[in-house]
Amino acid sequence: MKLSPSQRAILSGKKGRGAAKAMEILAALGRIHGAPDMVPVTSVQVSGISYNNIGEHGLAFLEEWAGMGSRAVVTATMNPGGADRRIWKSLGFPAAFVRKQERVIKALEALGITPTLTCTPYHVGVVPKLGEHVAWAESSAVCYANSVLGARTNREGGPSAIAAALAGCTPRHSLHTDAGRRPTRIVRVGCPVPTAADAGALGYLIGRLVSPDPGGGVPFIQGAKPPSGPERQAWLKALGAGMAASGSVGLFHLDGVTADAVALGSRLTKGVKVKSVIKELGEGYRALHRGQGRLDLVALGCPHASLDDLARIARLLRGKKAKVPFWIFVAEAVRLQAQAVGVAASLERCGATLVADTCMVVAPLKDLGIRILATDSAKAAFYLASHHGASVYFGPLEQNVEAALKGAWPKDQHA
Repeated sequence: MKLSPSQRAILSGKKGRGAAKAMEILAALGRIHGAPDMVPVTSVQVSGISYNNIGEHGLAFLEEWAGMGSRAVVTATMNPGGADRRIWKSLGFPAAFVRKQERVIKALEALGITPTLTCTPYHVGVVPKLGEHVAWAESSAVCYANSVLGARTNREGGPSAIAAALAGCTPRHSLHTDAGRRPTRIVRVGCPVPTAADAGALGYLIGRLVSPDPGGGVPFIQGAKPPSGPERQAWLKALGAGMAASGSVGLFHLDGVTADAVALGSRLTKGVKVKSVIKELGEGYRALHRGQGRLDLVALGCPHASLDDLARIARLLRGKKAKVPFWIFVAEAVRLQAQAVGVAASLERCGATLVADTCMVVAPLKDLGIRILATDSAKAAFYLASHHGASVYFGPLEQNVEAALKGAWPKDQHA
C-alpha cells in the first residue's frame, strides 16, 4: 500500500510514538482490505468507549496509548459512554462504575478526542458534506453519514477510529470508493411506512435481507418515503439504525431522497440484477416486540434524540405525568439547548428525564435493576434483547408515550 512522505514520517515515529502506533494499525488494515493508499479525513467519531463494553483490558489499552503523548490532528468526537456524567447518582449508577467510565473518557481526552458522548455527531455541529471523507465508528452514525449526508466512511473499529484521529487519514477501500457504494440489490417496499418505528422495522428487515450480499450489502430502496417536516430526520435515522443493527449496513440509497440517489439518479441502479420485495412490516415487529411483564423503563433516543424530537415528545405528553421511569437519551449539547428553550422543563414536569452521555444499549442496565423496557428504536430493541437479555416492548413513539402515562404497554397495533 502506498504511503505519502508525510505518512511514512508518522510511521517512522517523527510525530510521536502514539501517532506511529496509529499508522501501524492503519497500514495493517489497509493491506488486509487491499487499499491502494490512505485518504485524508476531516473528522473522526470513536465508538466502543463504554466501560460496560470494554472493561479493564480496554481501559488499560486506552491509558497506555494516551501515555504515548500524541493527539488528534482532525476533529474527533466520542460515542456515548456508560453513564450520565452529571446526574448518574440520582439515576442509580454505581459509583465504582462511574469512576472507571471517567478514566476511559480522560484517556480519550488525552488523545485529543472531544467528549461529546453522542451517537449523533451531526446533532452537535459535525456535519460532513457530500463526498467528504470521514472516519466514523458508530453503526447508525456511519449509515446516516453515508446515506443521508452523502459523506464517505467505512465503519471503523474503536482502535482504528482513534488511529485515524491521530494520523488524519484512513485506508481507501469499500465505502470510500465509487465501486464500493454501488447498490448490491434493489428492495421494493410495498406497504406504508409512516412512522419512525415503522422505518426502524423496515430497516431491520432490509438489514437481514442484504447482509449476505457482497461487502455487507448496499440496498437501493424504492417505494418508501420519509415524512416531511421535523419528523423526517427521525425517520431517516431510524431506517439506517435498524439495518445497521440487523445487517451491519453502512450505506443505503433511498430513491429520490438520499444524497447519492439524488445526485446519480437512475445511473446508480444500472446493472443491478438482484431484486427483492418487502410487502409488510409484521415480521419485523414480531421479531423486535417481545415484551412481557411490568415495565421498568420507557427509553427513547436511540440514536440520540434531537431538539425537534424532544419538542414532539413534550407535545404528546400534553402536561400529563408519567407513571413509570421515562428516560430520553440525548447529547449533552442537546440537553443544554432543551434547557435554554424550556423544553427540558416541560418534559421534567411530566416525569421524563433527559439522560446525556450514554444510552440504553451501552449502560449497565442490569446493575440498575432494569430488565423490561419499552422503546421506539429498532436498534435498541435488537441489541437489548440479543446482547442484554432484556424483555422489550417495541412500537411507535405514541405508544411509548402512552405506556409511560399508563404505566403499562397499550394494545398493540401490529399484533
